[in-house]
Amino acid sequence: MLTVGDKFPEFNLLACVSREPGKEFGEISNNTYADKWQVIFFWPEDFTFICPTEIAEFGKRNADFAANNAQLIGASTDSRWVHLAWRNTHPDLKDLPFPMLADVKHELTSSLGILDKTDGVALRATFIVDPEGIIKWVSVNDLETGRSIPETLRVLEALQTGVKTPCNWEPGQPTLEKAA
Repeated sequence: MLTVGDKFPEFNLLACVSREPGKEFGEISNNTYADKWQVIFFWPEDFTFICPTEIAEFGKRNADFAANNAQLIGASTDSRWVHLAWRNTHPDLKDLPFPMLADVKHELTSSLGILDKTDGVALRATFIVDPEGIIKWVSVNDLETGRSIPETLRVLEALQTGVKTPCNWEPGQPTLEKAA
C-alpha cells in the first residue's frame, strides 16, 4: 500500500459530478485540482449502509475543506452510472458538491494497494495529498467500520500549519516550536 511520502498515482477516471441532465459526468485526473490539497476517500460499494453516512458527512463538511484549500474527491470501484443512480435515489447524496470517481477497472485502487483481498472492493481508505501530489496522511478502515470526517479535517489543518502539532491538537491551539 502506498503511504506517507509516496507520490499519489496518476489517474484519469470518469466521475459522476452532477445530477443535472447532460452534465452528470466528467473526467477527473490527478491534475484537475493540482493547485489544491486533495482529500481522496474510497468506499467499498454504492447502495450500502455505512458508505452513505460517510459520503453525506463529507458533503456536509465540504465548505470546511474548501476553506482550507482542499478538494474532496470520493471514489469506489462502481461505475459512474451506479454513482448517478445512487445519488438520484438516496436523499442524503442528491446534492453532493464533489466528484465520485468510478474506478471500474480497479486501476487506482490497485495502484494504491487498497483493494480488499476477499471482496475485491476498495477499503475505506482516505488520503490527504498536498498540492505537489505527495501523500501526507493515510487512514484505512476495515469494511465494517466507518471513518471520522472531523478527524480528517483536523489532520488536514494540522498538516497545513507546516510545523509540529501535539497530540489532540485542534486549530487555534499552540503548535510545537522546533528545539533551539
